[in-house]
Amino acid sequence: MRSLSVRSGAACWLLAAVIFLVAQLVVQAAWAEPYSWADHNISDLGNVTCGPWGDDPRYVCSPRHAWMNAALMVSGLLLTAGVPLLRRYWRTRAAPALLLAAALGWTLVGFVPADVRLGWHLLGAVLIFFAGNTGLLLVGRTGWPASLRRLAVVAGALGLAAAALHLSGTYLGLGLGGTERVAAFAVPLWMAAAGLTVLRGRAIRGSATARGSDGRWWR
Repeated sequence: MRSLSVRSGAACWLLAAVIFLVAQLVVQAAWAEPYSWADHNISDLGNVTCGPWGDDPRYVCSPRHAWMNAALMVSGLLLTAGVPLLRRYWRTRAAPALLLAAALGWTLVGFVPADVRLGWHLLGAVLIFFAGNTGLLLVGRTGWPASLRRLAVVAGALGLAAAALHLSGTYLGLGLGGTERVAAFAVPLWMAAAGLTVLRGRAIRGSATARGSDGRWWR
């Protein structure tokens, strides 16, 4: 039963990442004008109206915006579900709490598109950028396998640096959308790697929690 719970959590994380990435490709394919991962925000795919948008301004018109927003919300809910199901790997409350905050951010940006309530949408983005990537840094102190801990720390550091660059308007040749994607992709891509590792059986055998721990991180 315990193994089933762990595998279910891993499947949630892997599915969340796949939905998030595939949705972008499907939704951008409906744009009449070319959509650029370098020049457009992820949020542009979820805007419900057509017209100039942003400080550029760039033209945004996403016919399948409902699909993108639904994908963001579903991904956020799946990411949320995976955290308690994979509780055997948490040695600290901080890392899973921050990752849950990031998952809430994904749900929020899908529920409130940028051109509907910008303030709430930006709150979701801040949770993704800073809570999520800080959570990845703290994964280094958890019970995940060493390779996943190292990957989390690297991804979190890159994500935080990219978030700072993105918000400061310094894109280093990656563009507005490029820096945003480095900041935003870190958590779902790490969760996909963790989920795949668990599903392949490389992280299930034996308890990865600290000796004497019952695996609960919420106590």
